[in-house]
Amino acid sequence: MKKIIYAIALFAAFSVSSCTDELNTVPSDKVSGPTIFKDATSAETAINGVYRMLYVMGWSSSWAHENCGQTAINLLADLMAEDHLMQDQGSGWFYEDYRLNVHGDFSGKSGRSYSIWNFYYTMICNVNYIIASESAMAGDPELKQSIIGQAYAMRAFAYSYLIQLYQQTYVGHETYPGVPLYTEPTVAGSVGKPRGTVQQVYDLINADLGKSITLLGGVKNKVHKHASQVDYYVANGIKARVSLVQGHYQDAIDAAKEALGRPDLKVATVKELGGNNSVKVSDVLWGVEIIKDQTSGVGSFFAHMDADVPGSYGSKARQCISYGLYNLISDTDERKSSWFRGKLTPDIGLNSNVSYCQTKFKMADYSTRTGDYIFMRAEEMILIKAEAECKLDKYPEARTTLKLLGNARDSKFEDRLALRTDAKTFNSDTNAPLQTLMDEILFQRRLELWGEFGRIFDLQRLGLGYSRVYDKSNHTEKVSTKPTTAASPLFILPLPQSEIDGNENITDKDQNPIVR
Repeated sequence: MKKIIYAIALFAAFSVSSCTDELNTVPSDKVSGPTIFKDATSAETAINGVYRMLYVMGWSSSWAHENCGQTAINLLADLMAEDHLMQDQGSGWFYEDYRLNVHGDFSGKSGRSYSIWNFYYTMICNVNYIIASESAMAGDPELKQSIIGQAYAMRAFAYSYLIQLYQQTYVGHETYPGVPLYTEPTVAGSVGKPRGTVQQVYDLINADLGKSITLLGGVKNKVHKHASQVDYYVANGIKARVSLVQGHYQDAIDAAKEALGRPDLKVATVKELGGNNSVKVSDVLWGVEIIKDQTSGVGSFFAHMDADVPGSYGSKARQCISYGLYNLISDTDERKSSWFRGKLTPDIGLNSNVSYCQTKFKMADYSTRTGDYIFMRAEEMILIKAEAECKLDKYPEARTTLKLLGNARDSKFEDRLALRTDAKTFNSDTNAPLQTLMDEILFQRRLELWGEFGRIFDLQRLGLGYSRVYDKSNHTEKVSTKPTTAASPLFILPLPQSEIDGNENITDKDQNPIVR
């Protein structure tokens, strides 16, 4: 009999170093939820361990340096699309993602299929223990309510990425096979679940977010104690993202508005953002502070992004913006010169002195190789709200919302915006000149969230494909022989073979289409 075999993490392995209480555990295949979480303080240590997962390196049998937690997934999902490229052909981690060789290694435990599956299902396993302990958990009722609310949000967060990475987007694919759904604690030897439908996965995500928002909205202090923790406003931010994917536009507007209501949250200037490496900036809703003894060093997100770090992967395999996107940026937009090099003459070819190399993401401290990881910003919520308003034909409201971001970035943004017609249609050619209000909203999203969200997810939900072959294209891999039309099978991952082999309710017939 086949059994579920994805990794089950020990809570102690993921307890954050800043916690004063060490969590004592027994092996995870013998653990009892009530034993671990007999009180809210122990459960708080466990949920902090889940947050630590977001920046821990590893998750596969090899290639640990390209598996630096959530930021690695955001980066690979950006590189799979058309706005982001690696300048040095064949060099550096993430290059196979950029080449769309994402189906190349699903049979072992070193490739993307396994590492991402392992990452999110380990997270789900951990939060399921917390949720299951709710009725028996003693201690401070306020703390308990907060922890359970955070756990529901993190389960929704994990499933929201799994369903986007292992199946096509929600709209039009509701009855397609999604991913296995686990809502109770699992141990080594637990019988695996079959693939739930896309609809079933989103039903669970929506239910979890509803519970999370109710619980976190019912505590006295709705703002988290530390930036790494999900609070009422972050939970609403996750709901805004999920609602946008489902086409639930009024829900997206309402949730984004709630997220933007967090006290003292505001749009940051480009100068204030600096190297996008600090959770202390005024626009940050959610992120993790990385201290010296927590850094992944050469395997960190910034080691891949910052080309000016001596000896780093980023100094050899530069991360660059595509010419197609760069060409759409106004000269009066601060991001054009502050975040990207542009065309250099001569092209020096050293460190970041390469045409179109990114300078948006920089390490905060080169001596300790540290920089905070940011997962959600106010600007994203503004963009979600503006897009959803435009989708509902609320054009004046969408324009007003978009100005909150545009005026903070471009000194002549209102002149630019005035050129856009009120329409929710948008270009199918992602490099074409902008004409409609929706064109402008989607462009601002591509630019503002470049390198930090995952462009492939937007292409999926918008029903767009792309081409890297165009005049002045600076892509080093054109992928012209691979399918990059809308809903391409290369936009999602195969199930890991280990899951098929180990789960009695999933067979080879359940595998996603494979493209070599």
